[in-house]
Amino acid sequence: MLSQRIGYIRVSSLDQNPERQLDGMALDKVFTDKASAKDTNRPQLQAALNHVRAGDTFIVHSMDRLARNVEDMLRLVREMNDRGVSVQFVKENMSFTAGNDDSRSTLMFTMLSAFAQFERSLIKERQREGIALAKAKGNVYKGRKPALNAERIAQLRERAVTGANRTKLAKEFGISRETLYQYIR
Repeated sequence: MLSQRIGYIRVSSLDQNPERQLDGMALDKVFTDKASAKDTNRPQLQAALNHVRAGDTFIVHSMDRLARNVEDMLRLVREMNDRGVSVQFVKENMSFTAGNDDSRSTLMFTMLSAFAQFERSLIKERQREGIALAKAKGNVYKGRKPALNAERIAQLRERAVTGANRTKLAKEFGISRETLYQYIR
């Protein structure tokens, strides 16, 4: 079997444009997630990891698109390398190949992973500060706008009670399965 160039794209929100990340690159297959990088439990990342084979190259625009946690980042790259899969980060111009240990690259990779994790923690900290400030000023922090209005929630609950497939329902209503379960509790 010929080796493949597998692309992985991740955007955090629906309004971000995934097209720019690996634009113009020759890839055999691309997997795209619209999810946070808080952990590696992302459907398309898992599908990509299941798809890659020894000899393939796994290509990601930048390190923070793959993970924002040092442990996750190091584990993902190590596990792919152990399986004979090369990992390439375009923005950082870094590649990691099985059996090709380069101490300097590993050091730089670990440091950049730590910066990505630090950046994520700063974002969360700023978010908590903003919420606390809004509450202190008497503004009620209500969180994000509900995904569905009352009529759509009623439709969703009615369909869920009849035993409709939860995954299909979530897709049909344009919400995650977790959001679906919150609405039908």
